Amino acid sequence: MNNKIELCIFDLDGVIVDTAKYHYLAWKELAKEFSYDLTKEQNEKLKGVNRVESLKLILQWAGVTKTEEEQKSLTAKKNKHYVKLIQSLTPDDVFPGVRDFISELQANDILTSIGSASKNTRLILDKLEITDIFDYIVDGTMTVNSKPHPEVFLKSCEALGVNPENTIVFEDAPKGIEAALAGGMRAIGIGDPKELANANQVIPGFENFGLKDIF
Repeated sequence: MNNKIELCIFDLDGVIVDTAKYHYLAWKELAKEFSYDLTKEQNEKLKGVNRVESLKLILQWAGVTKTEEEQKSLTAKKNKHYVKLIQSLTPDDVFPGVRDFISELQANDILTSIGSASKNTRLILDKLEITDIFDYIVDGTMTVNSKPHPEVFLKSCEALGVNPENTIVFEDAPKGIEAALAGGMRAIGIGDPKELANANQVIPGFENFGLKDIF
């Protein structure tokens, strides 16, 4: 490890909690409106992609054209369904090891932040009862550019006064890994090493993972 770690940024969906299944159910339900059956494989390609871009991809796959107004209506409908589904989240849904790892970071004076494309980030964190454990939160309401643009991560660095080279990003999506690297940060992938080959390191999750295991 060449650079001192001063900040760890966490994506939300797929890193701290599994909300991908709820996104899938909500998108699948919406796609039925234009007689399209969204697959789980396609849903994987929506990881780290914002709501508007996700809809555009689904419409493209379905070979369906919608006006801008219709698209606004569809994304609002999808979000309404998704928000209803995530009401069932509880603190028990936080992935194993996440709280312990963040406690270790805090004990070592390392700042923590959330960097997520989700506009429902704060609602999810509140449901999980972990909003207050992060020093800063960046969500989809605060950014203009989607991943792989590094904006969502750079905002945390700027707000907390940390150089990107002293920052590590934890991500489960290839676009998120790209975004971290594009911003001059190091990236640790959560999940399949084949899918996240660009990451500096890939781990299965935070269970039994600590600072000593980084690189």
